[in-house]
Amino acid sequence: MSNASEFPVITDLIGDTPIVRLQRMQEPGMAEVLLKLEMFNPGYSVKDRIGARLIDAAERDGLLTPGGTIVEPTSGNTGVGLAMTAIQRGYRCVFVMPDKISVEKQNLLRAYGAEVVVCPTSVDADDPRSYYSVSDKLAAELPNAVKLNQYENQANPLTHLETTGPELWAQVGGRIDAFVCGVGTGGTATGVGQFLKAQDPSIQIIGCDPPGSIYVTPEDIHSYFVEGIGEDFWPGTFQYDIVDRWITVEDRDSFRTAHRLAREEGILAGGSCGTALFGALQVARELGEGKRVVCLLPDSGRGYLSKVYNPQWLLERNLIDADEALEMVPNEAHELLDAAGVVL
Repeated sequence: MSNASEFPVITDLIGDTPIVRLQRMQEPGMAEVLLKLEMFNPGYSVKDRIGARLIDAAERDGLLTPGGTIVEPTSGNTGVGLAMTAIQRGYRCVFVMPDKISVEKQNLLRAYGAEVVVCPTSVDADDPRSYYSVSDKLAAELPNAVKLNQYENQANPLTHLETTGPELWAQVGGRIDAFVCGVGTGGTATGVGQFLKAQDPSIQIIGCDPPGSIYVTPEDIHSYFVEGIGEDFWPGTFQYDIVDRWITVEDRDSFRTAHRLAREEGILAGGSCGTALFGALQVARELGEGKRVVCLLPDSGRGYLSKVYNPQWLLERNLIDADEALEMVPNEAHELLDAAGVVL
């Protein structure tokens, strides 16, 4: 009989995510584009990396004690990362989400046994109804509760400085000209960026975000459909000057690029992955042949099937037109749709 200690627990599988090369979307004369696939983490996103680290730091500092409750504002992925470790260590989880987050991601957190509180998206960060404010209130009122606060907790960027950056550098053999990612809390961009710049200051760190985010349009902050990136306030986990350049990516371009990635490369990724890849393709065209661009794709597309991969949802929000909607539905399904009275 095998010794159980020979085998890992689920959180031991975090990290060491693969890098693959772009194939059909790689254009002649373009720099080589490599994709770091964070959906290969056990919770299917890059946020798995910080989940255990945030809990470790809170335990070390005496903020989280046995039987305690973790309260965290999240768009879903950080919640999963926290929940996996919390389950192993016996903590209760209460996650607070904006209402634009997909139903799949809300239900996913509930599947892990977490309690989910949904708040309005279109309010200011300091509004008492915002998911930031509500999480503060819950953390203060619930017994033995702590808000780990991925937006201010330095364990967030430190995780990427100590793990993601060195891992990526080793995988590409130290040959990289530009690193591209979306920016939410800023932890990934900051940690990976700091590590890469320490190895070679000439490496470009490119941040991609939607218009309406404080990072790219600070004079015009407003809501957008892409999830998990962009902010309406400045997180303490983000070192702004680590980013050499910003690329603003519209929701439409984010979602269409995610669709292309699935249809042309066989990689089902989230909408913010489309944001990052759209930017990476632009940078690769500019740098040209002989250069190398690494794009970090933060999560899987399985949490967005009712939105990003739903032509009806996209059409209703004017993110695609009717012809584009039909292109997303296999030809052999058109007659079935007509027979069922479904109009796209």
